[in-house]
Amino acid sequence: MKSSRTILDIMMTILSITLMGGTVLFPDERIHQILGLVMLGLWICHVLLNRRWFGSIFRGTYTPYRTLQTVINIGILLCALLLMISGIMMSWFLPFDVGTGLGFARIAHLLTSHWYYIFMCAHIGLHVATIVRRILHDKPFPVIAKIIIAFICAYGVYALFVRKIFSYLFLQQQFFFFDFERGSVLFALDYLSILILIASLFHLLGNFLLKRKLKNKA
Repeated sequence: MKSSRTILDIMMTILSITLMGGTVLFPDERIHQILGLVMLGLWICHVLLNRRWFGSIFRGTYTPYRTLQTVINIGILLCALLLMISGIMMSWFLPFDVGTGLGFARIAHLLTSHWYYIFMCAHIGLHVATIVRRILHDKPFPVIAKIIIAFICAYGVYALFVRKIFSYLFLQQQFFFFDFERGSVLFALDYLSILILIASLFHLLGNFLLKRKLKNKA
């Protein structure tokens, strides 16, 4: 079960980075739409595997850590729903014309795709300790790996501005721009570094909130 969840998480992460490239990464925009449907299928599997979380959302005490986790998870779900709806509205297989709704769908897709990516990175950050334990089998995290991650995070800050992420998040730019001079490989590396940056920040924030909780109990 744990291995299947890890594989699913990796597949969703890779597919998310690929889909962030929009339709320009593919010779036919229908490939992007098909991959979007694949992502929807993976999301359904992810929700089913984590269905117990939904059953407990209205139970128990909400600590700062649990509140943060819940806000991030709900943010992901809302963005995923809007991505699904707007994506279907723009798809080639829709049997009717959405008319003026196409403009709304395009802007909603651009906006929610970038917020989804941020929420997804934050979600990974809160669970990165569990992921690392599965990979290293509870061995200490190597110092050299921490140094490498620090350099990647520094580059991630640069990538945030080069890729104009904030302009998409706050709709200062309503059209997706793909820098063909940097190419698709750098695109993937840039978004991967952004993922590591945000995941690291939320990992540190999550650890701080957990330690604060333990300190208050003591």
